[in-house]
Amino acid sequence: MSLIPGSNGAIEGAPKLLSEPRYELMPFDSFGEQMRHLPDGATIAITTSPTLGLDATLEWAEKGAAAGYEIVPHIAARYVRDREHLAEIVELLSGVGVTDLFVPGGDREEPAGEFESAHDLLVALDELDHPFEEIGITGYPEGHAFLSDETLAEAMARKEPHATYIVTQLCYDPEAVVEWVGELRDRGIELPVEVGIPGVLSYQRLLGISKKVGVGDSIDFLRKTTGVVGFVRQLIGSRGIYRPDELIAGLAPYVNDPAYDIRGVHIYTFNQVPDTESWRERAIDERL
Repeated sequence: MSLIPGSNGAIEGAPKLLSEPRYELMPFDSFGEQMRHLPDGATIAITTSPTLGLDATLEWAEKGAAAGYEIVPHIAARYVRDREHLAEIVELLSGVGVTDLFVPGGDREEPAGEFESAHDLLVALDELDHPFEEIGITGYPEGHAFLSDETLAEAMARKEPHATYIVTQLCYDPEAVVEWVGELRDRGIELPVEVGIPGVLSYQRLLGISKKVGVGDSIDFLRKTTGVVGFVRQLIGSRGIYRPDELIAGLAPYVNDPAYDIRGVHIYTFNQVPDTESWRERAIDERL
């Protein structure tokens, strides 16, 4: 698919991207305080913590739903013990009104039980006749550190029939995202895409996180506009804080193009909500 921006352009696209994002929070002690800085009824995606496991995700899912938020728990396949455990999770989440579930494979080296991959869990969910209206899966615009592009494409094709949308891994390069979405469409993958973007964060912490999750090309993108000198100037001019303005500007022209079906953004807040939310509100005001 060629990179031709949608006819409605960036003016309408940016506010649409930012109007109702998903906010990803990690289920740490800071969760409750961070949640209070979000808009009423906001959609909160809750990760699975390698150190805390699924219990913390489920606990905060209950608390967040009780507080009136739309909760999207991450149920990482490799953390689920067996089908009985999965049935218990489904019963708990449906009981508190959760209608949207995100299913990654999980970064646990050894699975806790019978589920090796997201596909395994998705199949088991279907066999349970689950009540969820939405099921999300992961996409990798810049590939995966340990999996080939061919393996990723095969995995996506297997998971698509069990899902209703895709969330991309953290990426800073809008062109890489758009090209990847175009490749999806060329392969016949029609699920809507929510683009994973970083929130407002110090460059030092963001670069450290990016290296841990294998976002190599995106780190280069942060530096490439005017080379190393320009990158240093950008750091100084921004007082060392990254803001995703350029990323939003690059995605915006494609938002209203049905061929791409970019549904919105999924903000990786890293539990730094106040700064990200202040930026989001200001960015919308500047574009209206």
